Amino acid sequence: MKKIYAEFKEFIMRGNVLDLAVGVIIGGAFQKIIGSLVNDIIMPIITMITGGIDFSNWFIALDGNTYTSLAKAQEANASTLNYGVFLTEVINFLIMAFVIFMMVKTMNSLARKALRKKEEAAEAPTTKICPFCKSEIAIEATRCPHCTSALPNEEEAADEVANK
Repeated sequence: MKKIYAEFKEFIMRGNVLDLAVGVIIGGAFQKIIGSLVNDIIMPIITMITGGIDFSNWFIALDGNTYTSLAKAQEANASTLNYGVFLTEVINFLIMAFVIFMMVKTMNSLARKALRKKEEAAEAPTTKICPFCKSEIAIEATRCPHCTSALPNEEEAADEVANK
């Protein structure tokens, strides 16, 4: 029993299990945000554009009767094929998937920009070439460790190049 407990404890304490748990919790909260964006902002706009079409009342009563709404059919305990509700859910899914795609695309773009900035900062030179012996030396060096020549500072070197 102790061995199973130890294995379980090791399993739970792995980084990827904890990351997954955090991801599921944040994903649940994020789903509510995306759901609200779709239901409270995007779907009303789509309803306005389509002239107020309510897909949720598109159904087929399987008992052969005709009902004015899905709610009336359900009140009568009629079996219904609710293709309008299904269509609404498909549209919601597509809109949610597109919104998530755009958010991930934006985040990836921001991450690439940050990575480029980090790479540019890392690419700053850390060495220079001694103008006398052509050895590679530290950028801060004022004297070459190979030929012991006094090195001109950056301004003097730029003036020297301009005068030639």
